[in-house]
Amino acid sequence: MTQKTQILNLNRFDPDSAHAAPELLRARMRHAGASSVLFYAEPVEMVRGEGVWLTSAEGRRYLDVYNNVPSVGHCHPKVAEAIAKQSATLTTHTRYLNRVVETYAERLLATFPAPLSNLVMTCSGTEANDLAMRIAEAGTGGRGFIVTEAAYHGNSAAVNEISPSAWKSRGPAAHVRLVPAPKAPGFDAAVAAAAQSLDAAGVGVAALIVDSIFSSDGIFADPAGFLAPAVAAVRAAGGLFIADEVQPGFGRTGTGLWGFARHGVVPDIVTMGKPMGNGYPMAGMVTRPDLLAQFCEETGYFNTFGGNPVAAAAGLAVLDVIRDEGLVENAREVGAYFRAGLAELAARAPVMGEVRGAGLFIGLDFIDPERGTPDAAQAGRTINALKQKGILIGAAGLYGYTLKIRPPLPFSRDNVDFFLQVLAEVMAG
Repeated sequence: MTQKTQILNLNRFDPDSAHAAPELLRARMRHAGASSVLFYAEPVEMVRGEGVWLTSAEGRRYLDVYNNVPSVGHCHPKVAEAIAKQSATLTTHTRYLNRVVETYAERLLATFPAPLSNLVMTCSGTEANDLAMRIAEAGTGGRGFIVTEAAYHGNSAAVNEISPSAWKSRGPAAHVRLVPAPKAPGFDAAVAAAAQSLDAAGVGVAALIVDSIFSSDGIFADPAGFLAPAVAAVRAAGGLFIADEVQPGFGRTGTGLWGFARHGVVPDIVTMGKPMGNGYPMAGMVTRPDLLAQFCEETGYFNTFGGNPVAAAAGLAVLDVIRDEGLVENAREVGAYFRAGLAELAARAPVMGEVRGAGLFIGLDFIDPERGTPDAAQAGRTINALKQKGILIGAAGLYGYTLKIRPPLPFSRDNVDFFLQVLAEVMAG
């Protein structure tokens, strides 16, 4: 039987293996204790980032093919300048008027379809999803949520309940229903059945919430439009649709700024985070005015730091860079080139399976060629072998056998060629 993998165990450093750990690693283990999560069999100390590259304390450069936070490139000078300038001018809480904040809100909201015209800024994607859940409950009267089997949406108490990939020894709460990742037709039927189950239990349906490229499930992008029937199913049951754009948002899928747009749907609520400030901690939630007003009638909500002037300056700079450097188009064109190269390599490597994705968000499966079953061990060996050759990458999926290919958006064809060359060397042994 294929073993399911908890998300924090994907490519995780095993502290029990650190018999002669360097001082910095010992300090991390001592300070963070059981909460410490580090990548790779041998963790790396990073000291500098630039574009699509990271540099370690030993002076080695690594091609970053994983990091979604600095989406417009590590330490982008325009973002860094905007943060520094605003930080030196004004940084305060959110109960004063500030032109930078409102300029950012206007720019960001202009990228969403009507009637999504209200923005609430937060500090993390977890906060954004927590707020989205509360608004969905207030707007529907339901308390139930439908999520995919390996979903991850954050780590507050409420959001962790809808993040099965973070669970270690427990199952879903009474108000949560799991549906399989959309690997085949029938996703809408699974959502409808989950909604019926919640109604039968007297819980009611608040929302279907999905990462619109299903990144934690193993990256499922095609066919474009497959989400629409599932959204219709949850709405028919009285629920809302929450699009979690924390990972696929801000141009990554190569078709506009938002992943949900590929499916021809307009969500009731959209959440976003990680790449929003290119490393500066900021996130947000966009929704309809009627839903936000209904929530605010019941709850006095504010966020001390969400949407502070420095965050807004960072966010504006990110939007400028995406536009000025053509990063959505780059994601589309380089992503297509990347997927084609991976498919060609997979045709020659029996352990490589399906290639999936959109833009610069790609999943590559590893399989046991004799059994045709997921091979998480091979994925793990490949990840660490690539790291030894100067490439950083991670894993995803219910069984941890999918390479999660998600580089900064300025990734070039030359970067792709280097990655494919090194991966071919690793596959050749």
